[in-house]
Amino acid sequence: MSVTSTETAIRPYLVEIAQQDLDDLRQRVRATRWPDRETVPDVTQGVQLATMQKLAAYWADGYDYSRVQRRINAFPQFMTEIDGLPIHFVQVRSSHPSALPMILTHGWPGSIVEMLNVIGPLTDPPAYGGDAADAFDVVVPSLPGYGFSGKPTSPGWDPPHIARAWVTLMKRLGYDRFVAQGGDWGAQITDVMGHDAAPELVGIHSNMPGTVPSELTELLLSGTPTPNGLSGDERRAYEQLLAVYAKGIAYATEMKLRPQTLYGLADSPVALAAWMLDHDAHSYDDITAAFNGRPVGNLTRDEVLDNVSLTWLTNTGISSGRLYWENTLDFFEVKGATVPTAVSVFPRELYQAPRSWAERAYPGLIYFHEVDQGNHFAAWQEPELFVEEVRAGFRPMRDL
Repeated sequence: MSVTSTETAIRPYLVEIAQQDLDDLRQRVRATRWPDRETVPDVTQGVQLATMQKLAAYWADGYDYSRVQRRINAFPQFMTEIDGLPIHFVQVRSSHPSALPMILTHGWPGSIVEMLNVIGPLTDPPAYGGDAADAFDVVVPSLPGYGFSGKPTSPGWDPPHIARAWVTLMKRLGYDRFVAQGGDWGAQITDVMGHDAAPELVGIHSNMPGTVPSELTELLLSGTPTPNGLSGDERRAYEQLLAVYAKGIAYATEMKLRPQTLYGLADSPVALAAWMLDHDAHSYDDITAAFNGRPVGNLTRDEVLDNVSLTWLTNTGISSGRLYWENTLDFFEVKGATVPTAVSVFPRELYQAPRSWAERAYPGLIYFHEVDQGNHFAAWQEPELFVEEVRAGFRPMRDL
């Protein structure tokens, strides 16, 4: 079957949020029916009432509801159809002739909001104290079911499908040579792109690499205590992952098994916000600090609410969760990427990948660096560090 020009067309896009939708959001936040306070003084029962009430108070009466629309519309945006699904993306072309095209993929509970603060430094390094030789053309797509991309109406949009779609997107934009970067879902999709190794893909960079050997994945899934024979870094990583598998991914388990059951995510903004905040312990700690007037890095309360508001206004709480239902790959296991690879390990990530595992997982590993600070949402929380890592990771690949 031939593909028509209409199906491959790329059209400009502008975010337009109706005032009535903003008014409805504010009203729903104010009308929240609150549960009783947790019966423990810590986070073992989940997102704490005090944190959510501070979030809601600011969301209702302090947050600028037009902020997220203005921020996204500050960048060129487009829409195109791939395999029958509308895909929304930001594309910023660099003015520097040596710019290397790169596709940046966000994760859950994120969106393109995660990447907005790194686009400028990546596309125009001299304007931010960098070197023009490190410039990129940047493409930031919204994952299927997320943000302004289409919501799949039938199964099949799993990470391998998205990985293939991203290659289609970059080729459609005229790039015959590009790199890929990602964290969270973006890391898994980028790893799959590295496995598929399209001729146009020069290399990949991950800030949540899949490095766990398959024999250890089986032990982790069964809750087996740390086995003998691991180095100190490997033992640390195993024990971090043991905690993640045991208690840290309940949200992922629910969305993998029963995403449609989460109707509250479409009906209550506060329910959606609480669900999105309860991603991992380190991120929750930092978000709580933001709503107590002590933002960690760039993760301010406005940044947090930009992301939650985007998800609410596009009604993608459940459609984004279905990606977990679609997925059949383990997040942390080796995906078999063969292309040149760069890895950055942030200290407050879900696990700190050891160099020994990374070298086994990525035969094309040409950059590995353990960063001093930053958490799971590296581009969002520590944009300057993230930009430096991306520049350094891809620097050896520019001449490949």
